[in-house]
Amino acid sequence: MLAILSSMHFFGNYILWMMMVYLTDVMGLECTHAAAIMSIWFGLVKVMPLAFLHLGDSFLGNFTILLLGIISNMLGFGLLWLSTPPILANTTGNCGAYKPECIGDQQKQLFYTGLALTAMGNAAHSASYSFFLAEQSSDVAGGGFECEFANCSCCGFTCRNSLTGLAALLTLAFVKPWAVLFGIGSIFGVISLVVLLLRISRYNYVKPKGSGLTTYFRVLFAASTKMCNARPLNVDELHEKHNLNVNQLLPHTEELRCLDKAAVVLPHPPLQQQETDKWRLCSVTEVEETKTFVRAIPIWMTFILCGVVSSLGPTYFLEQVNRMNPKVGRTKIPLVLFLWLYAQFRNIFTVLFGGILNAATSLLTVSTARYLARIGFGIAMLFAILSCIAAAKVEERRLRVVNILGLADKPDEIVPLNRFWVLPQFALLGGLDGIYMLAYTHFALDQSSLSTVKYFVTVANAFSGFGFIGSALCVYIVGSISEKISGTNWFLDTLNTSRLDNYYWFLATLITVNLLVYILLAIFYRFRRSRLEARHGRYPSH
Repeated sequence: MLAILSSMHFFGNYILWMMMVYLTDVMGLECTHAAAIMSIWFGLVKVMPLAFLHLGDSFLGNFTILLLGIISNMLGFGLLWLSTPPILANTTGNCGAYKPECIGDQQKQLFYTGLALTAMGNAAHSASYSFFLAEQSSDVAGGGFECEFANCSCCGFTCRNSLTGLAALLTLAFVKPWAVLFGIGSIFGVISLVVLLLRISRYNYVKPKGSGLTTYFRVLFAASTKMCNARPLNVDELHEKHNLNVNQLLPHTEELRCLDKAAVVLPHPPLQQQETDKWRLCSVTEVEETKTFVRAIPIWMTFILCGVVSSLGPTYFLEQVNRMNPKVGRTKIPLVLFLWLYAQFRNIFTVLFGGILNAATSLLTVSTARYLARIGFGIAMLFAILSCIAAAKVEERRLRVVNILGLADKPDEIVPLNRFWVLPQFALLGGLDGIYMLAYTHFALDQSSLSTVKYFVTVANAFSGFGFIGSALCVYIVGSISEKISGTNWFLDTLNTSRLDNYYWFLATLITVNLLVYILLAIFYRFRRSRLEARHGRYPSH
């Protein structure tokens, strides 16, 4: 039954992935304005799960977060449906056609409110669904939880959601009215809510046990309050919880020694009293978990530019396709096909790289196989570079056709260049997202503790989300600089008058520099003892 929730959620996402077309064709927004709105939307969907994850683990539980997500998505699609011109045409006094002049201020307010609610609903679903599903298994506390998490996060969509995507493809290809599409999304939200509540008495509810983020904040706060206290020369004098399983304890490391002060036991008051204030005294294991988190931040920061490139798919790439010849012979190729193909390429590269990881883990020692996650990050960045290069070459060709035929001042005219020219850039973008997602999940499973693994994954995804949000700022900055240097802004009112090819070349150069920076950071990154190695009784070579 819970699988229905995932399928309907995924179906609704296909409708939302097409919003760039709605913003430009129906609402009449400029290409850059529409791309900025959708980039921020996608970015929030990736960043907000961190907040919902913290709320769920600290106060509300996964069921409540999932319920709030479904309700938010349902209401969001409902408001999007109401915002379409035909629905409120008689009430607002506007026309009912899908044209910019038929959309009044009230409809715009409904639209943007609905869009914000769908972002919250998507984020809440991402933060709770896989973990709530894992709670229903018979082995929540042990390895079953970890296996379920890995499967839901990485490979769970490759089969069921591929079929859902195919159904969405057929629906969006033949159902044209936006009011109907938004209505379908709202109806699916209602069905999801009913399905979730039908089995409410049969669920296995796990009480919130505390957030891993709270642990990190406690260590940072405790260390800052003891900055003036000396760290003992003998690290055995640092505080540690001895009631934990030996596999849960982490050995002390010498890096980031300033954080060790969070585990310093003060002369006064008595130790028993200090232990009651968790914000003033932390254990060595908690300090080491925080050290691992802090050490990973420079690595995660290099993912921001990957997010900038990923944001091109549902924005500028989709707009390119929308302005190109949709026919192959007598067959008209639907726009949504390219988003579906992107998802399939993402699935394929996820499965391929996952197979490589599994094969390497079985053939190599764990201490050697663990480096494949770092290699995966580099490969993902290489795919980002190639995707930008492919996009730049196709856009150069498209603009040549525009100039030859004099279509620069005719933004609504279709450029007679087949849509399948953009397929390579979508395929490479799928490789970027698929390999990147599996690499950061494997990295988290290897480096984090069992209680914080989901935070490592969510934070890595959030840094990619910062790239989505930052892409709007990047476009503004690049456009301003290009105007000062050449006198012409690369981003003008329409796609035919803009120079997206230059922007793609710029991003390819920027990602290349980013890859070099990442390689240096990865070389000097210090792995802590792997949880995967601890399971086999093996230690890393350094």
